[in-house]
Amino acid sequence: MSARRNARPAVKVGAHVRFRGVKWQVVALSGQDIHLVGPDGGGEAVLAGHLFADPGFTVIGADAPQAAPQWGLFETAPAAAREKALAWQRHVREVECGLPGGPGSEGTVRPQYDPARHTLAEREQAKAVELTALGFGRVSRTTVQRMRLAYRKQGLWGLLDHRTTRASSPTGRADERVVAAVREALRRRRGRSKGTINGLFPLIHQILEDRHGSGTVPAPSQATLYRLVTALARPGELPSGLVRQVPASFDGRAFIPATALRPGEQVQVDTTRLDVLALFDDGRLARPELTIAVDVATRAILAAVLCPSATKAVDAALLLAEMAVPHPARPTWPNILRMDHAPALPHRQLATLDERVAGAAARPVVLPETIVVDRGKVFVSAAFTAACEHLGISVQPAPPHAPTAKGIVERTFGTINALFCQHLPGYTGSNVTRRGPDTEKDACYSVAQLQDLLDEWLVHYHHRPHEGLRHPMMPKKALTPNQMWAALVAVAGHVPVPLTGSDYLELLPVRWQAITASGIRIHHRTYDADLLAPYRGQPSPIAGRGGKWEIHYNPHDVRQIWIRLPDGELTEIPWIHHDHVHQPFNDHTWQHIRTRALHSSHGDAEQHEADLADALDQLMRRVHNGHATRTEQALLARTAHVPIPTARRPEHGAETPADSLVLAQQEQDDSIDDLDDLPDGEFSPAPTTGFGLYDAHEEADKW
Repeated sequence: MSARRNARPAVKVGAHVRFRGVKWQVVALSGQDIHLVGPDGGGEAVLAGHLFADPGFTVIGADAPQAAPQWGLFETAPAAAREKALAWQRHVREVECGLPGGPGSEGTVRPQYDPARHTLAEREQAKAVELTALGFGRVSRTTVQRMRLAYRKQGLWGLLDHRTTRASSPTGRADERVVAAVREALRRRRGRSKGTINGLFPLIHQILEDRHGSGTVPAPSQATLYRLVTALARPGELPSGLVRQVPASFDGRAFIPATALRPGEQVQVDTTRLDVLALFDDGRLARPELTIAVDVATRAILAAVLCPSATKAVDAALLLAEMAVPHPARPTWPNILRMDHAPALPHRQLATLDERVAGAAARPVVLPETIVVDRGKVFVSAAFTAACEHLGISVQPAPPHAPTAKGIVERTFGTINALFCQHLPGYTGSNVTRRGPDTEKDACYSVAQLQDLLDEWLVHYHHRPHEGLRHPMMPKKALTPNQMWAALVAVAGHVPVPLTGSDYLELLPVRWQAITASGIRIHHRTYDADLLAPYRGQPSPIAGRGGKWEIHYNPHDVRQIWIRLPDGELTEIPWIHHDHVHQPFNDHTWQHIRTRALHSSHGDAEQHEADLADALDQLMRRVHNGHATRTEQALLARTAHVPIPTARRPEHGAETPADSLVLAQQEQDDSIDDLDDLPDGEFSPAPTTGFGLYDAHEEADKW
């Protein structure tokens, strides 16, 4: 290998290179092939690109190439320092090749710097004498050699006086022990309400005493502590800083954007309060809670459900089923919102696979593969994880204190508030400083009405271009979620998922109970039916549960449970006072009745349960007639009306009065999310909102 000064090393015939940790000699060059001979005499032909890409590749005996000028860093130095570095560059070049402009430049080589007459050491000594005479200070040969090597390694950046480029420390000359104590105090207060800077001083002194002993570290002045806290605090941690605090993921944790290549590969689920007031059943005005599921690949909102109170595990579990089921279009919607009228969607191809697409809304249908959730108790509950396992969905909890791990669903909440909520009466704004004075007077929609509006708006949302969706063949055009879903479905395919009423029952929470002589006792409520007669006092076939039976229950409506009998089916078992209380109630309401009702029949459990049922019925009547207290109204408002379809359709002529009531309501209203009540405990059809927008039994007949 031969190379002129300041040139890049070149691979030529006869050169020795290091490849795969072995020394080779180049014997021939043929196009892109380089023929090598190893130390044992064996030969090998290697592509040039493969040879140069080897991490250990070097040309043995070649001078290190001169570094490329780091002009970005060089321009940050003061002007005087840059001029001195450029002067050093001319002198270093003259020492190396005899010409100040470098090899090949114009000019005459001075005798004392002629490489043909003098060695490198002699030229360095001559340059040291010259620079001392020019006023560079006392320059020795060692200094010239050091500058020459720095230029060879770092270019112009190596010739700078780095005392002029050294960044100042934010803590100055403060004691490192005090700096560490300030950092620790800021860390301990992170995540709490912000106080004053003075409030940190006692904690800082306490940390210094605990770590180094009393009086070991001199106490810094208040001015020093003010300066250190201000310099080391994150944005938003000071009282005068931003209102919104920086999340803990700011600490050295890189942001990695979520990527997915097919629908359902990754779905992000989260819950938040909407920025709009709604009228609750008890007459209160409050912000409903919204739970959504967003597909990363298509940015499609697969499901969105409003709840008047805190979302329960059963709500999140049933949310999973809604993702995989086509959303039927409302009869009052315009045709453009129907899938068969959407030009961007492959309606004809999907209709051959799934008949439900015929009357579906123009929204994507996706069965998730992986769901990313936060560590809220709803999403890490046994009910939610069991539902995911039943549907074959993997659950991926996000890292703690890392909202960027679910950045897409977090941003989608902002989109819903900006494009939907702010156009509604009762919009509250993102914080109290943006709230109007008459917001409560403007609010007029109930939660069910907001759900209807949201369902229709979601169809429009999927027709709206999204800047985060790009097609490889059209990188400059923003696609809509529907267009992206159609493009990916053409590659990844679509598998329809049939769900029956039994599937919804499987998604309900599970508990294990024994069947006693009187039936199944849960929190002083007795559930019984004639079909339990052969199993009273008998152990369950599941040996691992100590003889107890598998029970599924709806937390929003505890008037019935479902038990898995030896035939493997879930069978409904009603509460023995089911006919006495015609409206849904949850266990929280029942516990309230238990604490308020007098135990008049100490020795008679059956009479005590009947008294509790009567007290519950009276409570519901007081709330309906407007004579209940605020506590009682709020108590019943927590009950989200979520009736569940029966697991098996009763045979003709075999319905009980309670079964007929439930079945008649299901035939009138396909929803399993909302159930409105009328006077005298009667049910009325509610608008089709929320989960299960189709008849489960008809669905089962199609498959």
